Amino acid sequence: MLLFAHASPQVSQRLFQVFHPSHVVLSAIVTASLFRLYEKRMGFLAILIVGYVGAVGVATLSDSILPFFGESMLGVAVPTHADEHSHQAASAPADTPDRAEHAADAKPRIYLGFIEDWYLVNPAALLGILIAWFHPRTKFPHAGHILISTWASSFHILMNTHRELSGMLLLGALIVLFIAVWLPCCFSDIVFPMLFVRAPHLHVGHAHETEKVHT
Repeated sequence: MLLFAHASPQVSQRLFQVFHPSHVVLSAIVTASLFRLYEKRMGFLAILIVGYVGAVGVATLSDSILPFFGESMLGVAVPTHADEHSHQAASAPADTPDRAEHAADAKPRIYLGFIEDWYLVNPAALLGILIAWFHPRTKFPHAGHILISTWASSFHILMNTHRELSGMLLLGALIVLFIAVWLPCCFSDIVFPMLFVRAPHLHVGHAHETEKVHT
């Protein structure tokens, strides 16, 4: 965030459009792979649903929704696209329709990638699910997933921040990033896919481990 502290909101938005889909790909791989490994008899449709909801839903929560609420609490949340157009409307007279339209749009809002950048995010989710379907034992470090998610959340904060990054603001951003990244990503990688695994599989695995311990 310090390296890109003086980047324009448009640059931060473009970088968000790189790292958010990348996060979705990695999340889809992990979620769909874990579900496929434990539910080998499930068809592609079930894996598609679990992988898509787990990847897009959790990545949106981590990269957009939680950072937005953090931005609102820090007092830096501003509209993303409205800001981009505000420079064009700034020179217009106050009573012109263009100026009034952008003034009406000037409300903080959440940047939802799977809607606004559907052509990037949804194919990214499908790509991750397909990788998991054909190579369910594909491995990518969990730390790498956390790093990509941190970058995506950071650029969501930066593209909505239009003031100098003070020490207090950076400290607040650090707390927001920790909550926004750590909880959803751990939930996505570990907990979410296991919610849809039938209990007998877990019992068999637990019994097998217990038997090995006793032996």
